[in-house]
Amino acid sequence: MSLLPYLDICLALLVVAVAFWTIAARDLFASVVGYVAYGLLLAFVWIRLYAPDVALTEAAVGGGVTGVLLITAGKRLGGLRNVGQDERPGFGLSLLAGVLAAAVAGALCAVILMLPDPPPSLAPEAVAAIHGAGAGLGNPITAVLMSYRSFDTMLEKMVLILAVVGVWSVGADNAWGGAPAPFRVSKPDAPMVFLAQMLAPVGVLIGIHIFWVGADEPGGAFQGGALLAAMWMVTMMAGVAQPPRVDARWLRVALVAGPAVFLVIGLAGGVVAGSFFAYPPALAKPIILFIEAFMVLSIAAALPMLVAGSPGERPDR
Repeated sequence: MSLLPYLDICLALLVVAVAFWTIAARDLFASVVGYVAYGLLLAFVWIRLYAPDVALTEAAVGGGVTGVLLITAGKRLGGLRNVGQDERPGFGLSLLAGVLAAAVAGALCAVILMLPDPPPSLAPEAVAAIHGAGAGLGNPITAVLMSYRSFDTMLEKMVLILAVVGVWSVGADNAWGGAPAPFRVSKPDAPMVFLAQMLAPVGVLIGIHIFWVGADEPGGAFQGGALLAAMWMVTMMAGVAQPPRVDARWLRVALVAGPAVFLVIGLAGGVVAGSFFAYPPALAKPIILFIEAFMVLSIAAALPMLVAGSPGERPDR
């Protein structure tokens, strides 16, 4: 008898236990660590559900970038400290939050259990549309994102740029043009420096590999870009690399490169392929890889800037 069902049950129980721990922990740093562990466990869950692309995204974003963002937010809110007794929510508010969470979870479970078997799906129509577009990609996830719903994919990356602009806009006027403050460390810890020097080169190679194989295997631009972003954040947190000034021209070019190239090629599709965001069938795959290369650059630049926050020091005059 296979042990996989029992391992799946243990994994599900572990996910629930870590989720409860993350909510119940009174120490902010412990909660962040629990959240990161929760994200990594969810990556294993997606693997067991045969969704490796989602698992890679969850591990890079949910277990990596978001954890750094939460730690940075904790420092901005006054440091990683224990929540005092007088700062805890009252029993009534805690009970209300618990009841609402249980109601939402129960409603989701009911919806899932009431789905017909097999559930309704547009997968055959989507596959037919992808093959008709001539994308020539072996990874159906990448084919859907870059061929079937390419306009939505471009808009998602533009949202990242707008988010960075929004974060920068809350900085003080006299700090505009400077570097984000949270990543500037006067005396980095030696273990952190060693980790950055050892981990970053390997992580960069893996990120590039994940992007390159994403056309035919699990991976793609977002997963590879998120991993490159995480490596850049690690080096900045260790002081190995200094955060860039927000008025650096190369940084702004990197931020807009992906959506700009995507939009230009989409407009060109109306001329050479007969439709907006269409690709010539014979050149679809290399064109998509060309677009994704610039998308990786924009994602790798945008995510660290979102985590770093607004400029926090006066620029040199």
